[in-house]
Amino acid sequence: MNILLWTLQVLAALLYGASGVMKVFMFDKVSADVPSFGALPREAWMALGILELVCAVGLIVPAALRWHPRLTVVAAALLAIEALVFIGVHVKYHEITPMIASGVLGLLMAFIAYGRMIVKPIL
Repeated sequence: MNILLWTLQVLAALLYGASGVMKVFMFDKVSADVPSFGALPREAWMALGILELVCAVGLIVPAALRWHPRLTVVAAALLAIEALVFIGVHVKYHEITPMIASGVLGLLMAFIAYGRMIVKPIL
């Protein structure tokens, strides 16, 4: 279970890191083709991108260094909550595929949070 959780944490950190970089540094380029980016102001997307970058670090560093490993649980839980926000945005714009992707990522983040809090915590 520990190997599975670490693998999921690393993959999620890479995915959310890339997503955060796009929202913070490449917003104009990526938002041109995605209608749902109009749902929130640019500042909100930037804040969500920064949250994703911080949480991407939080998925790995605290657990790897065994320094406040509960921060890994917090990072995963925040990303699960963020996924709920994105599901709402995609529902509003009738974007089925991104809605499903956000749901799957949200469940994955909830699984990581549960796994690191209950099943196989980092001590």
